[in-house]
Order: sequence, then structure tokens, then C-alpha cells
Amino acid sequence: MKRLYRYPNKGFIGGVCYGLGEHTNIDPILWRILAIFGGFVPVYLVLWIFLKKG
Repeated sequence: MKRLYRYPNKGFIGGVCYGLGEHTNIDPILWRILAIFGGFVPVYLVLWIFLKKG
């Protein structure tokens, strides 16, 4: 089973969207659009705090 990590060196700001993209095999740009326009910012911040670096 794949674990969810954040990749601060490969992504922008905290690397959360890049980690979600790696985990779900969906382009990280789609996760970024969801984060900005879909009201995903509070969830993004929580994931940024609690996810381990990959």
C-alpha cells in the first residue's frame, strides 16, 4: 500500500499537491487547482503540518 508523503523539494510551497499527485497518479496541477479554487486550503494546511517528508 502506498503511503502519502509531501515533497517540499519537488513541489511548490509545501509539496502537498505533488505528494497527492504521486499517491493518486493524478497530475499535481489538478490538485493545485482544487486547492486554490475548490476551497481545499484548510485541508492543505492540515496535510502540510501532519504529512511526513518523502
